[in-house]
Amino acid sequence: MTVTIISVLTAAIFILNIFLAAALVFLERRDASSTWAWLLVLFFIPIAGFFIYLLLGRKLRQKKLFKWEEGRKRIGIESLIAHQMNEIHDGTFPFQDVSTKDYSNLIYLHLRNNGALLTQNNHVKIFNDGREKFDALIRDIEQAQDHIHIQYYIFRLDQLGNRIMDALLAKAKEGVKVRLLYDDMGSRSLSKRHFKEFSAAGGEVETFFPSIMPIINPRLNYRNHRKIVVIDGKVGYIGGFNVGEEYLGLNRRFGYWRDTHLRLEGNALYPLQTRFILDWNQASARHDIEYDEAYFPPQPEEGSTSMQIVSSGPDEEWEQIKDGYLKLIHLAREYIYIQTPYFIPDASFYDALRIAALSGIDVRIMIPNKPDHPFVYWATYSYAGQMLRAGARVFIYDNGFLHTKMIVIDDEASTVGTANIDVRSFKLNFEVNAFIYDEKVSMELADMFRQDTELSSELTYEMYMARTRMIKSKESIARLLAPIL
Repeated sequence: MTVTIISVLTAAIFILNIFLAAALVFLERRDASSTWAWLLVLFFIPIAGFFIYLLLGRKLRQKKLFKWEEGRKRIGIESLIAHQMNEIHDGTFPFQDVSTKDYSNLIYLHLRNNGALLTQNNHVKIFNDGREKFDALIRDIEQAQDHIHIQYYIFRLDQLGNRIMDALLAKAKEGVKVRLLYDDMGSRSLSKRHFKEFSAAGGEVETFFPSIMPIINPRLNYRNHRKIVVIDGKVGYIGGFNVGEEYLGLNRRFGYWRDTHLRLEGNALYPLQTRFILDWNQASARHDIEYDEAYFPPQPEEGSTSMQIVSSGPDEEWEQIKDGYLKLIHLAREYIYIQTPYFIPDASFYDALRIAALSGIDVRIMIPNKPDHPFVYWATYSYAGQMLRAGARVFIYDNGFLHTKMIVIDDEASTVGTANIDVRSFKLNFEVNAFIYDEKVSMELADMFRQDTELSSELTYEMYMARTRMIKSKESIARLLAPIL
């Protein structure tokens, strides 16, 4: 009898796998690589694979998740976008920096593809050390007068998180409107009960894509990976640092944490603020943010950096940040510097970078020397090694863990943000990047890259080809799973 039940269950699972495979191929219309990767999972681990697919494999319906029509109308975003597109198309746009005009096609792409306004009066401060970044953030929080909007993928209530929460609680008690948004999976140790005192003081907390039950989240694979802070509509932060002691270099496993974050002042605060409000209103069921002039105050005309705030996510038809990365690569004439913890490019990104290297452009890629996710690391190592054949140079960062998401080209243009070079960032996560058109900022980022090479070991093609059979086996398995990592 037991044998019969097991046989029936096995047959049922097998039939379900067939139907699921058919749905993958004929209904979901994925790209071929991710389809084959999921088919491997389903057929080689049929029972576990079925549940893994239910949690991780289903596509997010492309519906409008983020709505704030009144605010957009009051700010006049649509008309500003149309105006900038027309002027760039006609060649009449008043670029403050002549060199920015060389990137007008990229700027137009982001305007049309993402509605990302170009702002030209920004001041940028770069942080590559967690202690310096969070010290500056807390000082800015302490100076807040009207509101604090803070959003992180990971927010831990450890030494650093409690320090930030103490500052936020103090401002909430003063009457400053404080809103905290965190991702449910990235910050899975948190719950609303941790914020009772903060809520009692008038602070508000929301969770992005929360779980239905403690261990069940049907949108497990689609996470808000953005890190955004806006204070009084006058100071903003964007970049790679999350909130946790490891980002201060206090985790023995990772050691020093090398990341990149930007502190912004200027009109770039308008799109950054809008991005936070859109994310907040999606997560909030009762506390939607209504338009208020205090969120969009007049900005000083002191800065000179041009930039666009570009966001992307699985709710969109196009892969906006990846498209921007590709356009940057195509525009490069002299060099391309890339720092990323995960280098698992899709075919379009790999081919663009390979062609650039084969064309004589100085392509340099920097990756970590240790994994935070083993499969991801060995896939990264495999793709980096493959780029060596095309003439790229690969550096392994040895001074701790490299978490920076940064591309710089030709001392003129650059991007810093939350999007890694992998399918997860391109297609599955909600991400945000600053695309910067400024020689001073781009040169500073390039100098940081060169300084990091002094703390790195260069991987040569001969070294890569001499890797052990064990490493080759790990790479082979990781490459098979790369489209779904």
